[in-house]
Order: sequence, then structure tokens, then C-alpha cells
Amino acid sequence: MDASPDIVGATATTPASYTVVNKRWEFNGTATLHLARACEKDSWSPAAPGQFAMLYALGVGEAAISFSGLPETPGRYVVTVRRAGAISDALTRLKRGDGLGLRGPFGVGWPLDSVKNKDVVVVAGGLGLAPLRPIIEYLAHDRGVANSVSVLYGARSPDAILFERDLSRWRNDAGMNVRVTVDAAASAWRGDVGLVTTLIPEIEFRPKNSVALICGPEIMMRFAAEAMEDAGLPQKAIWLSMERNMKCAVGFCGHCQFGSYFICKNGPIFSYDRIRDTLLVREL
Repeated sequence: MDASPDIVGATATTPASYTVVNKRWEFNGTATLHLARACEKDSWSPAAPGQFAMLYALGVGEAAISFSGLPETPGRYVVTVRRAGAISDALTRLKRGDGLGLRGPFGVGWPLDSVKNKDVVVVAGGLGLAPLRPIIEYLAHDRGVANSVSVLYGARSPDAILFERDLSRWRNDAGMNVRVTVDAAASAWRGDVGLVTTLIPEIEFRPKNSVALICGPEIMMRFAAEAMEDAGLPQKAIWLSMERNMKCAVGFCGHCQFGSYFICKNGPIFSYDRIRDTLLVREL
């Protein structure tokens, strides 16, 4: 694949040309791509933690992918992609020097102001740790922002744990309370086994001065939000990153409509009080 695809005049609806400058396999079928703007004339905007981009695999199509890292170098982004269909498969097959298109950043990010001087509880499931990684890095870089930070992460199995080195660094270097649990494991696993929501009662935080940030499979987020509310957090202090089939990212196509909201424009980050009733509607 060419390093400089023929994509010019980037706008919100037209992708800019990007090149893969680094690639790291996290585990089978999931890769983290470091992207650099291929043309200096194309517009570029810094992304906020929780925002997403539309990535265009040349000749295949576009998919909405959240940023999993926010480099300080202008013109660069980091995304983590799991192979789940034709587009994501094509993206994970990209090699260093290959090109792709990118539109964005789009959407509403995590509430950075709301975490200041709070006990922050991060609850992530599976690939849901990727959209949370930028705000965890923000909190790790300046441990004075929040009073305390707990990261609760659930994976299918020990060999499907995302960002293992980061989890260790957040625990050992940043002093965060990091707990990892898996759905199933062999006897060699020495960590927790079970749903990530079972870890919530085991951590210390002050409910009236806490914020919860949640991302993962929708059913996991629903139960995690309910558990945080049961623990005493106000609904407006619980934040979730929603995912729907986003096709345009600018509110035109309607594919990502969720009740009265469009995930691409009004989200993907929502406070629980705004979407609780809609989230409880089965099969929506």
C-alpha cells in the first residue's frame, strides 16, 4: 500500500492522508498504530481524551476508532484497532510506511475538569481500555490532578490483556490502584477471576467526591454504572463512552442515533443521568 494515498483537501467529510510510522501488536488480532500526517498542508487538530477519528482503509471503507494515545508532536495520533470485520482487518494489516485516510477528531471527550481533586474510578472492559488510556495517562502524568485513581480492568483471559506494560507502570510508577480480572484463566494466573464489576466494592473512594469513567461492552457499562450508583455516586458523576455504528461522524446519516442523541456529535462520552433511561431499553 502506498505511503501517500491520493487524498487531498481534507475537511470534516474528506479524509486527510496519514502514514503508519509505528505498529505494535498488543495480542492476536489487536494492534496499536502510530500515525503521522503525510501532507503538512492538510489541517490537523489536537485530540482530547475520549474523542475518535474515522479511519479510511484504502479501497475497503471507513470505521470509527477512538484515540488510544495523544502524542504531543503535532500531526500525530495513536489508535488501537481490533480485527472484527473487513475494515478493521485491513487496518490491522497495515505495515510501517503504509497509508490510510483519517477524518477527525470528532465527538465529546472525557470531562477533564470533573476529575480535578476527586477520587477517580476507571472501569474498563476489553478494548474499552483504549479510549480510557489517554485520560489515565493524563492523570498519571500529573498525579496532583486527582486525589486518588483506581483502574479496574476486565479481560477475557490473561493473553487478552491490553496495555500490560501500561497497567504495570500506572500501578508501580504512578501509584494508582490497578486491579485486573479475567473471565477465565489457567492455574498459572495469580490475579482476580470474575466480572470487573465485582471489584468495585473492594476499592476505597468517597462517593460524594468521586467520578467514575466507564468504557467497555454495553452490558458491562450498564452494570458498572448501576454498581457505582449503588455505591453512592450521583448519576451526573458517572461517565460512559458509548459506541454505535457511526458512518458519517457529523450527524448526517443517523446510523448512530441513540434515543434523542447522535453518538458522533453529542457523544461518545455521556454522563449517566443523560442516557440512563435509554440505556435500560433492551435491544435499542
